Amino acid sequence: MDLSGIQWLAIGGAYLLGSLSSAIIVCRLMGLEDPRKGGSGNPGATNVKRLYGTKPAAITLVGDMLKGWVPVAVVNALGWPPLAVFLVGFAAFIGHLYPVFFGFKGGKGVATMLGVMFGLHPLIGVAVAGTWLFVAKVMKISSLSALIAAALAPLYIYELSGEMSWVWGSAVMSMILIWRHRSNIQRLLRGEEDLIKKS
Repeated sequence: MDLSGIQWLAIGGAYLLGSLSSAIIVCRLMGLEDPRKGGSGNPGATNVKRLYGTKPAAITLVGDMLKGWVPVAVVNALGWPPLAVFLVGFAAFIGHLYPVFFGFKGGKGVATMLGVMFGLHPLIGVAVAGTWLFVAKVMKISSLSALIAAALAPLYIYELSGEMSWVWGSAVMSMILIWRHRSNIQRLLRGEEDLIKKS
């Protein structure tokens, strides 16, 4: 893997950007309790919505997506090699999961992964987001929507870009995301997973 110094710096910067937990920062700015102390304990948009409603959750969602989209879109626009572009996005994703600023205890990575997909190519992002929305509409289970969308992401990337470094990289990202949802999978198998509620 032959990367330049500036590319390694970008990868490190993307990790630090990903380490900025939108859920924790938004809740602090809005005078709300740390989302890690309530609900599922996960610092992500779904738990913020469960605890504090739609507005802080929406801001959290946008923040987490931007962490993945911005660095990838920038280096993509600069014409960097596909592998370097993906590694920047992967670093942001890992930063969200294991944030250096918050004791390496982060979220599950759904929104940040989605942001990375949009950064790679808008149509890839639309396909992944559309899958999440469709499954959420039909099944009304957020975790199931995320799992299916993540599992299909490598296929969408293959069909829409044909870039194999992105295909294999997204497969690794999807497996990590699925592993992070292992407790949700157990609840799904028991029929105990929470439904998406309107608010």
